[in-house]
Formats: sequence, structure tokens, C-alpha cells
Amino acid sequence: MTHDIGAHLLIVDDDERIRGLLQKFLMRNGFMATVARDAAQARRLLSGLAFDLIVLDVMMPGEDGLSLCRDLRAGSSTPILLLTAKGDPSDRITGLEAGADDYLAKPFEPKELLLRINAILRRMPKPQEEAELPKVLHLGPIRYDLERAEMWHGTQAVRLTATEAALMRIFTAEPNRAITRTELVSLLNRDKTGAEQVQERAVDVQITRLRRKIEVNPKQPRYLQTVRGAGYMLAPD
Repeated sequence: MTHDIGAHLLIVDDDERIRGLLQKFLMRNGFMATVARDAAQARRLLSGLAFDLIVLDVMMPGEDGLSLCRDLRAGSSTPILLLTAKGDPSDRITGLEAGADDYLAKPFEPKELLLRINAILRRMPKPQEEAELPKVLHLGPIRYDLERAEMWHGTQAVRLTATEAALMRIFTAEPNRAITRTELVSLLNRDKTGAEQVQERAVDVQITRLRRKIEVNPKQPRYLQTVRGAGYMLAPD
């Protein structure tokens, strides 16, 4: 019993036999399934097609699945289920830290893969719910206009530096998700047009500055929270 007949899945695995078996099995269970043999082919498909979920093998020649997962997660919320020959807990943690939604060690029963795919899809918002997402986030007395990337305190505009504006774009793209310093550095450096690269310790300084503009009490932040061991998270009202 599938959650969403017609959901389009991308299967990325360098093993031709596994690719074919998974494609047939998932199509028999009501999904559309497209296959890619490596990260490069997956990128080409992703540039032109929208997928509802990606089943991604970790161990591949060329760019591995973890690298592709991290990169996709930086700019996309499409759920990712990682497949790997490694069942070690530290490997699972690495996969989840890379942004995967779930993790399945090979060899696995196709039925278990199906159950996990359905569980992930059930957690995803429906497209119409996404369309109804607020255009303005409220952080106490602060309003942040997502479309214009503008911050207001009542009728007063709050001026943001280029880095603060970039941080707000990153946090508002995924509210209530803790984003690690490493991920913030990577996203900020990708966002920057200048040659000067942001360092991890500079992120803490920028967060402190941004808190002064958002928080009633910056020393006890309510909206731009520090999540112990996981990074920073924007928690709007």
C-alpha cells in the first residue's frame, strides 16, 4: 500500500542489477521510478526533473552518496534515503548529519525499503500546504518578509549587513532545523560574491550580531537558538 500513487522517485546506485530490481519493484508498488548510475547522472536528472524522494547509494565511484547528499541538502528539501553496505552506527550518524532523512544498510528486504519510503513521504507536507506557507515570519516584535528578504520592527525597517541577510535566507529556508557551523560556513561562502571566505569562528560573531537585531534579550535567545552539539536554529512564533 503506497502513500502516494505516482510519487516520482530517483534511484542512484552504481550497481546495474540493484538499480533495475529497485526500479521494477517500486513501479510495481505504484511509484514512478527513474534511475541514475552515479552522482553526475543524478545531477543532470535533478537539474531538469522534480522528484518526491531520492534513494541514494553511499558507496559509488566518483562522487560518493554522502557528498551528493550534503550538496543537495544545501539547496533542496527533497527527502533522501541513503543505502549503504555499512551498518555501523557511526556511518548512520554520518549519513544523518549529511542531511539524509533515513538510512538503510545493505542487504535489505525491498519490503522494508518500501515501508521506509512511505514513512518519509507521509511526513512530507502536501504541495498545497507548501503553497500556503507564510510569506512573513514572526519573531516576537520582529517581522521578516520572506519574499523581499526585509526585516521590520513595527514600522521601522531593520538594516541587515550582507552576511546577516545571507544568514536569514539560510535560516528561513528551513525554520526549526538546527544547522551546523560547518554547513553555515559552506552556505555563506557559496552565497558570498567577495573573495574573503567566512570562517567557523566568524559565524559565531555574525550570529551574536544578528541576535542583537532579533532578540529582546540576546543573551537568552528565544528565536535564534543554539542547539547543543547541533548548531543554530531559527524558531519563529
